[in-house]
Amino acid sequence: MKNKKLVAIIAAAVVVVAVVLIAIFVPRSNETGKNDLVDATPTQAPATSTDTTTGQSEKPLVVGYQPFSQKFSPFFAQTGYDQDVVSLTHVELLTTDRSGGIVYNAIEGETRTYNGNEHFYNGIADIKVTYDEKEDITTYYIKIRDDVKFSDGHVMDADDIIFTYYVLADPTYTGYTTLYSYDIIGMKNYRLNNSMAEQIDVTADEVKAELANPSAETTEAIKQFVADTLTSELEWVKSLYGNPSYAEYTEKYPNAKDLFAYFYSIDENYDSSAVADESQVLADIIAQYGDDWKALGNNYGGSETYFQADIESKVKDVLLNKKLAVSGGTEVDYIEGIKKLSQTEVEVKCRGFEAPAVYTICGIWVAPLHYYGDESMYDYENHKFGFPKGDLSIIESKTTQPMGAGPYKFIKYENKVVYLEANENYYKGAPKIKYLQLKETTDGEMINGVATGVIDLANPSGSVAKMNEIKKINSNGQLTGDVITSSLVDNLGYGYIGINADNVNVGGDPGSEASKNLRKAFATLFAVYRDVAIDSYYADAATVINYPISSTSWAAPQKTDEGYEVAYSKDVNGNPIYTADMVAEDKYEAALQAAIGYFKAAGYTFDESTGKFVAAPEGAKMKYEVMIPADGVGDHPAFSILKDTQAALEKIGITLEINDLTDANELWDSINANTHEMWAATWGATIDPDMYQVYHSSNRIGRGGTDSNSYNINDPELDQIIMEARRSPDQAYRKALYKRALDIILDWGVVIPTYQRQNLVIFSTQRINTDTITPDISTYYEWFREIEKMEMR
Repeated sequence: MKNKKLVAIIAAAVVVVAVVLIAIFVPRSNETGKNDLVDATPTQAPATSTDTTTGQSEKPLVVGYQPFSQKFSPFFAQTGYDQDVVSLTHVELLTTDRSGGIVYNAIEGETRTYNGNEHFYNGIADIKVTYDEKEDITTYYIKIRDDVKFSDGHVMDADDIIFTYYVLADPTYTGYTTLYSYDIIGMKNYRLNNSMAEQIDVTADEVKAELANPSAETTEAIKQFVADTLTSELEWVKSLYGNPSYAEYTEKYPNAKDLFAYFYSIDENYDSSAVADESQVLADIIAQYGDDWKALGNNYGGSETYFQADIESKVKDVLLNKKLAVSGGTEVDYIEGIKKLSQTEVEVKCRGFEAPAVYTICGIWVAPLHYYGDESMYDYENHKFGFPKGDLSIIESKTTQPMGAGPYKFIKYENKVVYLEANENYYKGAPKIKYLQLKETTDGEMINGVATGVIDLANPSGSVAKMNEIKKINSNGQLTGDVITSSLVDNLGYGYIGINADNVNVGGDPGSEASKNLRKAFATLFAVYRDVAIDSYYADAATVINYPISSTSWAAPQKTDEGYEVAYSKDVNGNPIYTADMVAEDKYEAALQAAIGYFKAAGYTFDESTGKFVAAPEGAKMKYEVMIPADGVGDHPAFSILKDTQAALEKIGITLEINDLTDANELWDSINANTHEMWAATWGATIDPDMYQVYHSSNRIGRGGTDSNSYNINDPELDQIIMEARRSPDQAYRKALYKRALDIILDWGVVIPTYQRQNLVIFSTQRINTDTITPDISTYYEWFREIEKMEMR
């Protein structure tokens, strides 16, 4: 059968996000803001004026930012940039210090030492975590201050916390956080609307048996899946017109219904041109498939097993619903383990103990019920929580217009600038800088922007070129001087090159040894060119890493640890590729020979006489695309890695097409659509190294989870390790488990860790009172943590 969609995807330069994200994608971008300052509000006073009654400066603080996705919601923000907007406009329950430690008594506050200096920390809530070993129950007790106000003057109380929890727990919630993944008592019952849900499960054997002999309900569910997929694909086909990558197809089939039929009809005699109505063509083709999801998988992704995981999930739901229907359970309209104790106190009870849970359960931005929800629909005692269960449209409607209790209030997003104004009700006191502008600025413009007064503060990449640029601007030739003040701290995240197992595999089986060998062929070459690329781009501001985890994490393997290895430094037989006496050129040649071995093991046909590959195995290709948001000019630390790998692959007959994106949003779009093959980006990490969101199989794209496993790893052993590590309070034991997990991830060949960089935050020495900048900025304590104290000159 002709794999119609795959043919189109191969022909197209399709571009690919979380993004993020508890772990979040932070790729580079080239979006450029205008070079003129824009007033913060239509009524803003002159830039040099000062409000003598409040001590507030009305000169705006303009901060250079990379492009926003305009998801400024405490529920749906994905990119690090959007989340910064949320952080500035909202407050979190959990307070952490400069080392990432939790401040449990934040209402009264605590003083702690960091870098030899004492710092005072306070926040809106006290947190207490207790574990009852006998009952195997962990209780999270939360008490908030009674004087915290949202920016509109409403006082925050426990009802706002309860509302926030229920949004995050709703069965239709698809945002970044995974509150529902923890075993909060009653959570599963609530999400499945049955009081017996937590006592019932469906085994893999039961799913297998049902697929072998499907019931009417299963057949209907599969038919609906097929119909929904084809309906979505018709919309995809419509979007191709005007895309030059698909001109070959759209010119041949000027009507979308006919191109859709070309891609998806499995009746060779079907003539869509004889059918005038597009909806009828769709109905006809849906009828052709019926419940044949394997045929759909072959046409959609080149393999009959492409939708295996999706179908198994549907079957599991059918079987679970059947069991629940006869379980005697009742409907559930509240979560037993989430309780309001008073207007300032809430508790959450979970079965068992999971180390990272406190960061998710207590690390929420508190959203005002009266703004994001509907107060008339809130009645705690009668299990009404501010919106209709299963319908988040009220909350979603506020995604681009945030409102919270943070230091600033959102005014508008216009002309690539986020306008914020000081929150006079902020519990720590209104910020001394009244107006804040977050202005989209390309990385290459940031330093000059601060130097010339276009912007006052920015976070450019800490490359050699950038640091030299700063030193030339300052009269003392240093990173901190009369024009620019700099701060360097380790970034909570890391750079990587990713490979999508769904789209880079052999025979449609992403987890096969052949598929892993195919990906390792590319990974081996990417890895060998890392040293020179990162050194030339960052020099001392970054180091090459060998495991896909930020080196700031306590779980990161160290060179002195047993079993530590350089990433992708063994050949297909498990032998070391390199020797200690090899110079760079020797290593490059050794890596190329190792890559040849991997390609051969993947099933590629090699012509010994020419030294080139001449054919790919079924499901694999001779040409793959890698996307990199390098501003269209190669300005990215991984760009030279890709160029060197491209040249090496060309020698052996394999083509690596580099798509240098000028708009990073194209990367997100492609990942969301799961059409990406390879890409370069960075992960933003969290304080706890929990791997659930990024690597757990349930979060693969389109599988009903968070869609944040963009590598599409599906590994039961890895899933088990991730969950086991969550349940242990022993940090040494967890580190050992995470090392095993990282080894499995590398064995899949889906991620090539590239670098751990330092964050470079630059301030205008001339326009910002540098004595008021947040002191001792750290990996876990950003420049804006004490923004209410910052002053303009």
